[in-house]
Amino acid sequence: MNVLFVCRQNAGRSQIAQALYERRGGNARSAGTTPASRVHPEVAQLMPELADRVPKQLDDADAEWADLLVTMGCGDACPVLPGKRYLDWELDDPAGQDAETVRRIRDEIELRVAALPL
Repeated sequence: MNVLFVCRQNAGRSQIAQALYERRGGNARSAGTTPASRVHPEVAQLMPELADRVPKQLDDADAEWADLLVTMGCGDACPVLPGKRYLDWELDDPAGQDAETVRRIRDEIELRVAALPL
């Protein structure tokens, strides 16, 4: 299954979800509707493997590639394509949060990712 994780800046939640899904052996991409210039430092500190990733602009090709689109706070800017399966996860944004809060957000994402099919 190909999973696309989408949030506003592609600098926190969606990057975390992509990394965790890939750790499980799944095919994943992530993107943002208004990407930041870099992964949030709070996220990179907790998950150093994300420090060198560059946030990516959401495009139609990513949405078409995906079997499942998981949205996280991108609202009406997220694509809606016929025949695609969607999940919307309400999660706090880790930007500017303390380490404990970022860890809690990551752990919540990890629980949700673990429930997704591969």
